[in-house]
Amino acid sequence: QVQLVESGGGSVQAGGSLRLTCTYSEYTWRTNFIGWFRSAPGKTREGVAAINNPTGSSHYADSVKGRFTISRDKTKKTVTLQMDSLKPEDSAMYYCAAAQTVDGGTWSESSRYNYWGQGTQVTVSS
Repeated sequence: QVQLVESGGGSVQAGGSLRLTCTYSEYTWRTNFIGWFRSAPGKTREGVAAINNPTGSSHYADSVKGRFTISRDKTKKTVTLQMDSLKPEDSAMYYCAAAQTVDGGTWSESSRYNYWGQGTQVTVSS
């Protein structure tokens, strides 16, 4: 059973930055891909970014391109989401999740991910 733990959430003013970290329990085929998702009241869960752990290739939602950066450290078993130029609409609960296989067309589908963390809250005030 893969375990994932998110950290780094908090409150920030618009234009500020936050760094989220996902720490996972094993670097195996079960964690080939690590994705970040977010859920806000009244909105469907949205895929924010995902990274291929072996290769480092990444995918981003259009809403965060140019502002968010996903990276990984395989030796530490962490995936980081650097969030810059934050906007109030970025406020949400952020989750990391692990998948065996996703591609450019499916990385944002939450059903592809088998293991999920408990989430960390991000609040951006205007």
